[in-house]
Amino acid sequence: MSAGNALVSRPTVARSRADRLPWLHRRTPLVKIAATLPAIIAMFVVRDPFSPALLIVLCGIAILSGARMSARTALLLIVGVPVVVAVLSVTLGAWVDPTADGETSGAAPLLAALALDGTATIFELAGRPFTVAAWATGLGTALRLVAIVLLSLVGGIATAGDDFVRSLVQHLHVPYRFGYAAMAAFRFVPRFRSELEVIRAARRVRGVDRGRGPIAWLRSQLDAAIPLLAGALRHADRVALSMDARAFGFAPTRTERHILRTDAADWALMPIAWVATAAALLAPDILS
Repeated sequence: MSAGNALVSRPTVARSRADRLPWLHRRTPLVKIAATLPAIIAMFVVRDPFSPALLIVLCGIAILSGARMSARTALLLIVGVPVVVAVLSVTLGAWVDPTADGETSGAAPLLAALALDGTATIFELAGRPFTVAAWATGLGTALRLVAIVLLSLVGGIATAGDDFVRSLVQHLHVPYRFGYAAMAAFRFVPRFRSELEVIRAARRVRGVDRGRGPIAWLRSQLDAAIPLLAGALRHADRVALSMDARAFGFAPTRTERHILRTDAADWALMPIAWVATAAALLAPDILS
């Protein structure tokens, strides 16, 4: 399934509550964003690697327990996160000054906790030493980056695009002209995907083959771009006529067909998430 189709096919909050889907699907979009936003902001200012590591664990637990996913996806998440952190710790650490001792880069807490000598050399690359302090600095940066990604997934992996727009319009009072126009544009993605598949199928039926290799692939993409653009213009014209027929933008407000309601669990999620964020940020100071 493509990314666009995956996003559109996510169940809405109303359907998730009716079907008793995992708890993350049943929460309203803005509540999930408000619950994770303080932690995302904190990841830009924290220096120690322990707080983002704790948040990564908490986010992993929330995603695995609250989002509907296959066993393969869950296994990919469990295995992929440590692999990504390990790779980023080396690639980011390679940019660190090898003469740094870790005190100024924020790696000192990790070096002290693991009783490591920051000046020790792990390996050399093109005559440039890769020190323990450089690795620790890269590890801290990698943990913060992965923590930001997982925190964003908590707010988005179980959120339907339609619900997000409705939440902006109904709860934050974003003008519906912008919100529902964005929703209409968002729904173009899976339609363009299906039209592209039809165009490619038609070319195969006619026996049009550009051969193999990157040049042939580029030429095939350019050949499909023109009919795809023509289909996009036709679809945009139909959407514009449909919106005009419904007097879209005539009145300052519109009657909502689907009301996105918050419940007690939504209001409880935010303080729980904020307390967990504060505990993860204060845990290194408490344990030291």
